[in-house]
Amino acid sequence: MPKASVLIAGCGDIGSRLATRLLGSDWQVYGLRRSIDRLPAGVIGVAGDLFGAQCPAQWPTGQIDYLVYSAAATDHDEAGYQAAYVDGLKHTLNWLEQNGQRPKRLLFVSSSSVFGQKDGEWVDETSPAQASNYSGRIMLDAEQVALNSALAASVVRLTGIYGPGREWMLGQVRKGYRVAVDPPLYGNRIHADDAAGLLAFLLEADREGKTLDDIYIGVDNAPVPLAEVVGWLRERLGVTEWAEETSTRRAGSKRCSNARAKALGWEPRYSSYREGYAAILDGKA
Repeated sequence: MPKASVLIAGCGDIGSRLATRLLGSDWQVYGLRRSIDRLPAGVIGVAGDLFGAQCPAQWPTGQIDYLVYSAAATDHDEAGYQAAYVDGLKHTLNWLEQNGQRPKRLLFVSSSSVFGQKDGEWVDETSPAQASNYSGRIMLDAEQVALNSALAASVVRLTGIYGPGREWMLGQVRKGYRVAVDPPLYGNRIHADDAAGLLAFLLEADREGKTLDDIYIGVDNAPVPLAEVVGWLRERLGVTEWAEETSTRRAGSKRCSNARAKALGWEPRYSSYREGYAAILDGKA
């Protein structure tokens, strides 16, 4: 199979993990970000600002077979989300058009925040996406930009990403983090390596001529109550004290299904929080 090219727009943590995987499979990888000196070795750097309309000077001149849009908001407010996910994607699509490039497929990295379910319901790609907060609403707008573009597109809704450098939960548990027990507060997770692995899997599947759906959920095999995760981590970390604050309940509680991605042949390396956090605590991930 001839070498394929991919441009990862917003090549941060997940994008860099994806790039490393693809380079190992003989892909030509372009990584667009402001600081290209932080890209993995082997990635062709494209210094650029997704928030500006000006096409980056280092924009590739040849064919781009695939586009992965994996931006992150710099400012976590409505304006910041609009700039990163809607405006940035529109800019990238315009740059492709300006250069006469038409990738075979666009993968847009979205979030499970587009779902508004909060009573522990099971959620899949056919479930209503009716976010009540601005982050979810703006992400839905960005998804529509992707799906209504001139390119074949798939949206990948990632759940709570954790891994090396993404250890918020570990830090909170060490401080005695309390979480509601009854009713159960369900959480959904995916290890950063599995998030990148799912994107790589979908690219390879498309490259092999498999038919892709328009939406996939990126999550491990075991959505569980957060109280279970906290209890397991407390035992592993040897934490015995609780924080003085009373238990708090977050806005959302749902159980996301990865059945669609698994039906295509994908399997997460870290099937649950146990395997994923154990690898982090043992220094293996």
